[in-house]
Amino acid sequence: MAIKETLAAAIQAAAQQAIADGVFPAGELPQVELSVPPQPEFGDFATNFAMQSARVFHASPRKIAEALVARITGDWLDHIQIAGPGFMNFYLKGDVFYENFRKIFAAGESYGQLPKKDAPKIQVEYVSANPTGPLHVGHGRGAAAGSALVNLLRAAGYPVESEYYINDAGNQMNILAASVNARYLELLGQQVEFPENGYHGADIIDTAQRIIDKDGDKYLHMTEQERLDIFKDLAYHEKLAILREDLEHFNVTFDKWFSERTLHPEAVQAAVKKLQDNGNIYEKAGALWLKSTAYGDDKDRVVIRDNGVPTYLAADIAYHHNKYERGFDRLINIWGADHHGYIARVKAAMQALGHDPEQLTVLLLQMVSLYRDGELVKMSKRTGQSVTLNELIEEVGTDAARYFFLMRSLDSQLDFDLDLAKKRSNENPVYYIQYAHARICSIFRQADEAGLQLGEAPQLALLTEECETELIKKIAEYPEVIARAARDYAPQQIARYSYDLAALFHSFYNKCRIMGVGAELGEARLALVQVTAHVIRHSLGILGVSAPEHM
Repeated sequence: MAIKETLAAAIQAAAQQAIADGVFPAGELPQVELSVPPQPEFGDFATNFAMQSARVFHASPRKIAEALVARITGDWLDHIQIAGPGFMNFYLKGDVFYENFRKIFAAGESYGQLPKKDAPKIQVEYVSANPTGPLHVGHGRGAAAGSALVNLLRAAGYPVESEYYINDAGNQMNILAASVNARYLELLGQQVEFPENGYHGADIIDTAQRIIDKDGDKYLHMTEQERLDIFKDLAYHEKLAILREDLEHFNVTFDKWFSERTLHPEAVQAAVKKLQDNGNIYEKAGALWLKSTAYGDDKDRVVIRDNGVPTYLAADIAYHHNKYERGFDRLINIWGADHHGYIARVKAAMQALGHDPEQLTVLLLQMVSLYRDGELVKMSKRTGQSVTLNELIEEVGTDAARYFFLMRSLDSQLDFDLDLAKKRSNENPVYYIQYAHARICSIFRQADEAGLQLGEAPQLALLTEECETELIKKIAEYPEVIARAARDYAPQQIARYSYDLAALFHSFYNKCRIMGVGAELGEARLALVQVTAHVIRHSLGILGVSAPEHM
């Protein structure tokens, strides 16, 4: 059992003993939250459990703390200090940390990978942009967050499947075909009126030009409908292939690509029929309406228009019904913040179909604003349209783009400083972390040249400097950080942790020599450096960021 788990269990046991002794009334106890104090003189760990349990025990926090302290024992404990209104500061015996660190050192590359859980199967669906044009910066933030969340959940031991929902049915595909057709005719010298709602991006011109480069004016003498049918298929497959390639370049892959086309018409019709059969759909003005207000939505929603054409909601109902039917126990969707109003209607539909709507969690993605030289960047220099993900990668690189996207929680507005992301200095957080890893690799090269070898049983108790013990404590926190971040669906906690770990390592590096301090101490410090390197790699791996050996 890890140190913090042991300590939390001791606090809970003390609370239960106080109840059994008649000191406090029985009640539902809060979870024990432990933190590392900002200054070592305040102990190794601290908790506000006494204050959190005051309402349960109907007593002052300080009285609660005194009762708990009197009942907490363990050969790992040196002493406990009560501070302020009822904080409990724990001072542990030194050999506890070293014994725990020996286990971490022995775990090697497996450290940080939590045991596989016999847990609900999770599906994470994210990005899911229409295959009608390039991914923009907003898609990039969703891609980084979704892939990091999948990595995080897997590191925490959960069974996870990632999915991309391809919006390849509906009017947007007809608009794509019409846009390519118009550009095709223009490039061949024909007079044509561009569709009013067409896609104006330069990529549409590129698609049309590629068609001409391959087949010339082969399609010019066909009917417009024949051209539209052909161009819809050609453009769709080209856009989808480019989209996949761009995501892979951004370290994003999916276990499954689910085509919306496969839902039409059978799956959509089946879902609508089931809702009709159980009384959750009614007809009005020739259209079919979902009784979504019966399940918490603010108004009922049309699922089949009066012309017989399904709405987007109808396909989304069929898709989410399909997810439940595939046996996923927990569904996580990452949507843009503009889809906030859509959550209630989808959850209402799932409940109307007999599914548990609480199994569906929607994480909303806030906007990204790019800044260069302190000025807001609104448009792409190349196209005059929104800045694409590829353009961002070209300017700052995949690693910086991913880390900057992941520094803040999804539900907060992100101001992305392009100048900072390109800096090769300690001001740039991702550079700062990666440099720590590269510096460690350099240490090992120097140690090898000096003949300093790392054995299987280094004398870790020699690591007594404050900067060493602080680094050991931070490393020991890592599994708990993963568990908590996975619980909260919060990869930004890993981004923060990796930065803090790098900061502690840089402090250690500046204060503690490794070569020329004696073989035993040098080996012990080399062990600490090796474990630090692994945790940096592991945490950056969750974020989808590389850990270079040279910088």
